[in-house]
Amino acid sequence: MAIRPLLQNVSVVALFVLPLITMRTYAEEKRSGTIELLLTSPLTDTQIVLGKFFGAVALYALMLAVTWIHIGVLFIYGNPELKPILSGYLGLLLMGASFLSIGLLISSLTRNQIVAGMVTFAVLLLLWTVNWMSESAGPTMQKVLSALSITDHFDDFSKGVISLSHLVYYLSFISFGLFLTAKSVDSERWRG
Repeated sequence: MAIRPLLQNVSVVALFVLPLITMRTYAEEKRSGTIELLLTSPLTDTQIVLGKFFGAVALYALMLAVTWIHIGVLFIYGNPELKPILSGYLGLLLMGASFLSIGLLISSLTRNQIVAGMVTFAVLLLLWTVNWMSESAGPTMQKVLSALSITDHFDDFSKGVISLSHLVYYLSFISFGLFLTAKSVDSERWRG
C-alpha cells in the first residue's frame, strides 16, 4: 500500500509531538495554583479528566485531518483503496489517544511541565521499543513484550487490518491511563 510509509511517519511524529500537548494539562495548573479552582468547581474528577482528554484528542484529530490534503491529492491522481487508509487513520487515532492518556497521567503527577513532557516521551519511547527487546528474550517473555508493544498493535492497522484484539488493547490502554489520571486528580483533591 502506497500510504503505509506516511502512516508510519505520522506515528513517529506523534511520538514526539503528543507529549508536548499533554505536558501542560495538569502540571501548569499545579504550578500556577489554578488546580484549586478546577478541583472546587462543580465538576467531578472524571468529568475534568475526560474534558482534558477529549480536548487533547480533538487537537490531535485536527492535526491528522491536515494530512488528508495528501490523501486528497492521492485520490485525484491515483486510484487507492479507501478502506486501508481509513483503518490506518483509525490506528493512528487510537495510538495517539493512548499516548495522550499516558501523557495526562504523567502531567497529573508533577508540577513541572518540562519534566512531564520528558517523562512522557521516555515512557512512550519505552513502549515504542519494547518489541525490540523481545527479540533477545525467552519465548514466554517474548510473547509478553510483544503484547505490550504499542507499535506491533498499530502495524496491522497500517496494513488495513482491524483486529478486535488490537481494538481491545488500545481501548484498555486508554481506559487504564484515564482511570489512573482520575485517581491522581482525586488524590490531589484530598492533599490540597
